[in-house]
Amino acid sequence: MKQPKIEKRPIDLIIDQYDSFHQKPANRVINYICIPLIVFSIVGFVWSLPFPQLKFLGSYISYLNWGSFLIAFSVYYYMRLSPLMSYVLLLILFALVYLVIQMRAAESSGGFVLPQVCVFIFIMANIAQFIGYRIEGKKPTFSDEFKFILTGPIWLLSLVLKKVGVKY
Repeated sequence: MKQPKIEKRPIDLIIDQYDSFHQKPANRVINYICIPLIVFSIVGFVWSLPFPQLKFLGSYISYLNWGSFLIAFSVYYYMRLSPLMSYVLLLILFALVYLVIQMRAAESSGGFVLPQVCVFIFIMANIAQFIGYRIEGKKPTFSDEFKFILTGPIWLLSLVLKKVGVKY
């Protein structure tokens, strides 16, 4: 008797597409390192963009900015794919925001300028990913590159969740 064809969920299709570009071990290792760096650099850079000063927010003004909107959009996108993953990624993003806030504090006391650090990290991590694509011998299209910015974190998280036996 034939088994009924099980239709894949959208999240599985997205992760499978991303995974098809990351089969070789060296490319996977590059992405294990670069995905968190790229996410951090994007969050840090967008967090540092000037935001209108809304007086009614009082002391919370430092937490409402373009970065918080980016996080809200990302978590909403992930929520539609997998609620569990969106919760885990939200916790990870909170940790990254904490690091960004600490770097902003260091910047105000004479440390490195956050946007410049984030641009540098973003460029270096993307160069490494291009090296990974060359190793893989398969390069995504330009439009896939933009989708992959949002897909990378859930791909990486899916690997971790599978490893510990959690269904997403």
